[in-house]
Amino acid sequence: MNLNWVQIGSLLMFLAVALGAFGSHALKSKLSPHYFEVFQTGVLYHFIHAFAIFLVAWLGTQSDDPNIQFAGVAFLTGIVFFSGSLYLLSISEVKAIALFTPIGGLLFLAGWVLLFISRYKGLQ
Repeated sequence: MNLNWVQIGSLLMFLAVALGAFGSHALKSKLSPHYFEVFQTGVLYHFIHAFAIFLVAWLGTQSDDPNIQFAGVAFLTGIVFFSGSLYLLSISEVKAIALFTPIGGLLFLAGWVLLFISRYKGLQ
């Protein structure tokens, strides 16, 4: 399963770099400053949580606690909901899309809590 997380993390990091470059070079002149900042926020959290998936891959080699795998799923779906909604919002300016952003934020938080729990259990 860890090889899959490395592959997923690699793909997500590739997309984060590509979207960051696309935003800076193609979208910056087309978006309002506010929506460009929204797009950049999506890229930032995309990067952070794609990197967190590499942490999941590494921790998965140290323990078979299922919370580690659940954290990976939470980070992956969090990127889709949080960053994905910010990307779509910034390009479309359809404010209803922002309703999905907090779901992604909660998934990010859940992922970090699950990693904490997995490591806490491992210390006992």
